[in-house]
Amino acid sequence: MSILRQYQLYAKMSKCSFAQLQVEYLGHIISAEGVQADPKKIECMENWPNPTNIKQLRGFLGLTDYYRRFTKGYGAIARPLTDLLKKDNFHWSEDLEQAFQKLKRAMCSTPVLAVPDFTQSFIVETDACYTGIGAVLMQNRRPISYLG
Repeated sequence: MSILRQYQLYAKMSKCSFAQLQVEYLGHIISAEGVQADPKKIECMENWPNPTNIKQLRGFLGLTDYYRRFTKGYGAIARPLTDLLKKDNFHWSEDLEQAFQKLKRAMCSTPVLAVPDFTQSFIVETDACYTGIGAVLMQNRRPISYLG
């Protein structure tokens, strides 16, 4: 605090907290175990009602897309729903309902991601096919981020 004072910078103590076991930051919970999606946001995704128009679907996909790095295979799981955004007419079907529920389940079972340690080596596991590409950035056998 003396360094802050030296440079005439001040902290409002009512907005400060020290020696916390976990910190909420931009929709994430950061702790000694790693980084996880905020449980309140996960609950919001879990309780999201079936979209009845493109605007509602965009809202859901926007929220889930923010947490895509926590979900292995996010792109493949969300593809039927994102394809619906490209078409002129919104037609909800049983297949789309299944894709919607599968994406909700995937988002509600996200892992705690490791915080990268830049003094250690990283492992990148990749998988590609004709319809997409996926990758996992790992360290010490723990995922740090998913792509795809």
